Amino acid sequence: MTGEQLIVACCSDLAGQVRGKAFPAVDFDKRSVRGIGWVPTNVQITCFDSIAESPFGSLGDLLLIPDPATRTRIAFSEESTAEEFVICDIKETEGSPWDYCTRSLLKAALDRLERIAGLTLFGAFEQEFQLRNRAGRLGDAFTLSGFRSERRFGEDLVGALRATGIRPETFVNEFGANQFEIAIGPARGVGIADHALITREIVRASAAAQGYQATFTPIRDPAGVGNGVHIHLSFLDKDGKPATYDAGREHGLARTTGQFIAGILKYLDSIVAITAPSVISYLRLTPHRWSAAFNNLGFRDREASIRICPVSQISDVDAAAQFNFEFRAADAAASPYLQLAAIVHAGVQGIEEGLPSPKATEEDLSLLDTTALSARGYVRLPQTLEDALQLLQANLVVAGWFPKGFVATYLKHKEGEISFLKGQDPAKAYLAYEEVY
Repeated sequence: MTGEQLIVACCSDLAGQVRGKAFPAVDFDKRSVRGIGWVPTNVQITCFDSIAESPFGSLGDLLLIPDPATRTRIAFSEESTAEEFVICDIKETEGSPWDYCTRSLLKAALDRLERIAGLTLFGAFEQEFQLRNRAGRLGDAFTLSGFRSERRFGEDLVGALRATGIRPETFVNEFGANQFEIAIGPARGVGIADHALITREIVRASAAAQGYQATFTPIRDPAGVGNGVHIHLSFLDKDGKPATYDAGREHGLARTTGQFIAGILKYLDSIVAITAPSVISYLRLTPHRWSAAFNNLGFRDREASIRICPVSQISDVDAAAQFNFEFRAADAAASPYLQLAAIVHAGVQGIEEGLPSPKATEEDLSLLDTTALSARGYVRLPQTLEDALQLLQANLVVAGWFPKGFVATYLKHKEGEISFLKGQDPAKAYLAYEEVY
């Protein structure tokens, strides 16, 4: 008997998981119009497959509507079985966007950016991950021998990405044990998050093809390094030209860019529950982990929450086209769509409020006491998920960016995740996140 090709219609949910339903590939055209049935309470499935308190109960029906532009096929050889999936928007049965569809929430944020500032977001995710069952070797960090040992994995990964239309840029055997990083070229608008999701799934598929298990957990070992998501962002104007850079302004930040970054920093402590949303994310968000611990803009500082990235003076690419900034208070426990939605809304809020461009730090802020930090407008980011959720709940401006009831439902979702871990040995909590991400 010959098997029949299936395509998974999938969505990125509040847990940062990719969930969905499979259907026969021959039905793709009609399913792109009619959709596939979905259930509202699925949004409250936590990363541990428990169901948090849901406002929907057993009621309601939704549709997963595939976006044909995101149809992805992964095959490593003619002999291997190909895998196909497509990213969907979740819609009400009459066709309107569902309030809890993360992809639709990002589209709304991007529409706000274009409406208020006339700008299109342009960017890419750098993603770090580890191979769980790989026998690593001491001294391999960034080495040629370390790369050589996983050349096949890296080349299969890069080839699979390029076959989907994603442009791979670098593949690195990173500092951590069995840790790697994949960087890809920039995309526009919602495509930034689409490419992040697709990249993550291709990493998992490429690893599995080599007999490995990839994990994007925020931190695998409390004594080791974490796995971050570095979100590189810039802007294009209405003519598609770079609009992030102004050589005449401090650090090259165009006026609107500075306001956008100022908005992110102002609201960062209230949105970090969305951008770094796991219980263990907050061990990673501590000083001296090359992560982010304060709401600061840093000049080429990899411990700043937002970093001004360097411009190469010897490149054949114009400085304005190179210029971008990097959001670092993020990890892969979050939906890339929801992360970007929160970041974009915060940035546009800064534009609307006319905030001044922030000064960039070039120092270790952990050496300053609370008084000195406060005098300069800096705060320590929340140190637990519970604290981060309280700040999110208390900020009515942030809640206003999202549909009515969204923040309350998100809080219930995260409370369900926290409840699942309650009373467990901390070591088991780290292992649980390692397994699910």
